[in-house]
Amino acid sequence: MPLLDHFHPPLSERRPWESFHATWCTAIADHLNRDVLPSGYIALEQVSPGASIEIDVGTYAEEHEQAAASQNGGTATLARTVWTPVAAPIVLPVEFPDRFAVEIHSTEGERTLVAALELVSPGNKDRAGKRRLFASKCAAYLGRGAGLVIVDVVTSRRGNLHDELMDVLNLPSAFRVGESAPLYTVAYRPLRREGKDLIESWPMPLAVGQTLPTVPLSLAADLCVALDLEAAYQDACTRRRFDDVLP
Repeated sequence: MPLLDHFHPPLSERRPWESFHATWCTAIADHLNRDVLPSGYIALEQVSPGASIEIDVGTYAEEHEQAAASQNGGTATLARTVWTPVAAPIVLPVEFPDRFAVEIHSTEGERTLVAALELVSPGNKDRAGKRRLFASKCAAYLGRGAGLVIVDVVTSRRGNLHDELMDVLNLPSAFRVGESAPLYTVAYRPLRREGKDLIESWPMPLAVGQTLPTVPLSLAADLCVALDLEAAYQDACTRRRFDDVLP
């Protein structure tokens, strides 16, 4: 199935991109686990549309009331031990990023992250700070020696996150692609050769109406597998019954 525009009507109104991205991550993980990864590896989807860390004020107050009642002769209950620090002198206004990803782990011995695939969301691109945060996360993967694939099919925001990653890695402009490829995928393989740290990369432009490529997914410096993005995309479209909304 050719790549569709998931971020503008009519498709965005009838099949929200958030649901499709989550389904695509699952389809990619299933495809890797079923058909691609050798024994000793597992792919796990990691879906988080922004952080959901919130203090439950009601529960917090109830626990303190129960503790006070037990001290005043009420029914004794074992209150959770809570240490409340002084008010924070600095409160930072931030927005936690969306995350639609698949992580690949080695399961031999202690589970170890060896590669990741990141599906870009509109929230990853909507302002400079979020683009930098996404790029920093990608640089952290590569710094740990993990392979990486970025897939950006977002049509509702501009900005190239590969270029942001090049900025974080402090690499010259020759390694950037600019706005010539608004939709793209890039695969990265970190390795050491002749005593030098290197990152091999495979940038590929994408376009609405065209099929998706097969990309190299690096599990180690000497081990890559073929990730068929088109097969996983078709699977996700079938699961979300896109035939019901397409003309």
